[in-house]
Amino acid sequence: MNLERVDLNLLVYLDVLLREQSVTRAAAQLGITQPAMSNGLKRLRELFNDPLMIRSSTGMAPTERALELAPLVRQALSAVTEIMEPKQEFRPLTSKRVFRIMTSDYAEATLMPALVKALRSEAPDVVLDFLTPSDVSIQDIEQGKIDLAINRFNEIPQSFHQVTLWSDSFSCLLNRSNPAAVRFNLKSYLESQHIWVSKTGMGIGFGMNPDRGGMGQIDAALERIGQRRRITIYTRHYQMPALVAHKADLIATLPTRIARLQSDHPQLVVKEPPFFIPEFELKMAWGALLHHSPAHRWLRQLILYVARQITEQEKRDEEKANWVPRRRTRIDRE
Repeated sequence: MNLERVDLNLLVYLDVLLREQSVTRAAAQLGITQPAMSNGLKRLRELFNDPLMIRSSTGMAPTERALELAPLVRQALSAVTEIMEPKQEFRPLTSKRVFRIMTSDYAEATLMPALVKALRSEAPDVVLDFLTPSDVSIQDIEQGKIDLAINRFNEIPQSFHQVTLWSDSFSCLLNRSNPAAVRFNLKSYLESQHIWVSKTGMGIGFGMNPDRGGMGQIDAALERIGQRRRITIYTRHYQMPALVAHKADLIATLPTRIARLQSDHPQLVVKEPPFFIPEFELKMAWGALLHHSPAHRWLRQLILYVARQITEQEKRDEEKANWVPRRRTRIDRE
């Protein structure tokens, strides 16, 4: 293909069409007329020798070829944006930029306090705007409206960049008066009542309906050994179980870092689950549009640094807790 004869603006048209899946909405977003957008789609079809968008009962649906092109087009436009934008150095000490971060309740409790503390010295006037997963769509991140998403992700678009901040295991939080705390095993675990915390993907979840499946890692682990726990409380927040677990007949199975944060209460105790639950990863993801931004790169590096500091401090605390002074020998005394 001779690129000199190709109107590269068509890639912008295709990118918006694939996001909006509507000629009318795409035209409105680009600030052009609907006939002009329709003509652009016609030229795109000729260029790629594929329908790209097909009418369906719910609107315009992308073809298989269009879905293959989507991440490639996004990456190409990101590269062009980097070329065209003037290189500007980011100065955190004087910046007043607002960073919008989609974060789960888990990440907000375990990571964000340390990040906010670091910002106060590194960038005192930078503003952080935290949003919940249900506030944000994939398109918001693709379009750069949201800087970062920090969460557990089962699946994200190929065009997104991502990095793992840390891994975490699960622990059980229960009242010391709970009969299960005396002899904590699978039998006593299953005989107790449980608190279920929703997994935190993007979008609104289906709510309380265990018969639909998709109950999350803990219940999937139980299902693998042919067991099922008795859930009597459903919540969307990791802070809720500590309040409810004050009751003597409840168990909250939580990420270990959350359980430790809530275990300071004298009535609560943390136990290791009596069955195997795989660890999960907390990840940071962002769209291609902001990947090369100096300010965005600075924030990502700061978050990685803060996450590393947290995990290293935890290792030091564990080593200190497990350290036992060795018995002094005759040579030691001399």
